[in-house]
Amino acid sequence: MLQGVQNIFKIPDLRKKILFTLGMVVLYRFGTHIPVPGLNPYAVKALLEGLRGTVFGLFDIFVGGALSRASIFALGVMPYISASIIFQLLGSAFPKIQKMQQDEEGRRKINQYTRYLTVLIGALQALGIAAYLEMQPPVSVGGEMARIVAHPGFLFRFITMISLTTGTVFLMWIGELITEKGIGNGISFLIFVGALDRIPSDFARTIASVRAGSLSLFVLFIVIIIIVIVFAAMVAITQAVRKIPVQYPRRIVGRRIYGGQSTFLPLRVNTAGVIPIIFAQSMIMIPGTFASFFKGPIAQQIKSFISPGNWVYDIAFAGLIIFFAYFYTSVVFNPQDVANNMKRYGGFVPGIRPGQRTAEYLDTVLSRITLPGGLFLAFIALLPWWLMQRLNVPFYFGGTTYLIIVGVALDTIQQIESHLLMRSYEGLLKGMRIKGRRY
Repeated sequence: MLQGVQNIFKIPDLRKKILFTLGMVVLYRFGTHIPVPGLNPYAVKALLEGLRGTVFGLFDIFVGGALSRASIFALGVMPYISASIIFQLLGSAFPKIQKMQQDEEGRRKINQYTRYLTVLIGALQALGIAAYLEMQPPVSVGGEMARIVAHPGFLFRFITMISLTTGTVFLMWIGELITEKGIGNGISFLIFVGALDRIPSDFARTIASVRAGSLSLFVLFIVIIIIVIVFAAMVAITQAVRKIPVQYPRRIVGRRIYGGQSTFLPLRVNTAGVIPIIFAQSMIMIPGTFASFFKGPIAQQIKSFISPGNWVYDIAFAGLIIFFAYFYTSVVFNPQDVANNMKRYGGFVPGIRPGQRTAEYLDTVLSRITLPGGLFLAFIALLPWWLMQRLNVPFYFGGTTYLIIVGVALDTIQQIESHLLMRSYEGLLKGMRIKGRRY
């Protein structure tokens, strides 16, 4: 492992990419501590503490705590993620957009349209946040009541909209720069860095709980074992694939023989990734978020029914995750297109007729392996609440945050390994050429 790290910095190109990525990460983290003009960051943090179980609390996790700090990066890259998902869904509904997604020029146009839609979504979300913060009463900060917005009005909303939208566009630009000049997918890497934001504070709370006696060493040992097992399961499920054998026939052109090889089509057990949990959490938190705007027995009853730990919440949350796992898998993987491409190049699955029968076979296999993937996502999403209630764990472990960490970390490691492998082959070929000249 140590030798592999040393090899990384021996390659100038790879070293430059990693240092560039780290520089962009430092710039991103610096921006998450720059507050929006006109907002009291301490009052916003106090407000967000009471909204941890709502959509705002979930959103704050994805933006690395920038929302609770009232930062100019409070929206993060979530408007860009939303715009990208919208165009993916439109591609499955409109053949023209789907055709554009299959062409290089069309993909460039869609990327440009995605940027425009990101600005629009970011502006609308920024206006919504500004209006919501204006409506909030003073909150307690250090024993004293403090106003969240110093000077409400049109000027505050305009400045907030410009600040937050510009912050999102700047992060989108940073993400594209990381993808082009750094390591890994830039947008995913920024979410990955934001997800790491809570780990130090969670660790500090755990140590404080052990010292205070509210968390015993035995329970802490059990939790550590559970964390190790869950991380190993996350890695296994993230990399798990069902290999479908594909055979290509031999073709003789002149004196040359083409094809005649056996390969396989990898179908991922968790094709949808972390998207089902994000969609499910957003959907199930919407009623509770609206209920938090009102006071009364009915609103409190709604909040109690859809609060984590309630059996209604657990069943509804798990059902939504499984539903979105199937839904998003059908969006990103089209068995009919895969079967047609295989047929066009003469490929076939042994024992399955090419064309429609192959598409039906792929759809059946994908449906079967998506179910365990969806069940695993539901288990991972509900595990944190069970640990917090049953074992009195003082931190939120699992779910979306750690799936993002595992997925992006594996993807980044694979890209680094591919660079190392490519450089090793180049060095070997260069040495062979030199020897050839000498002899």
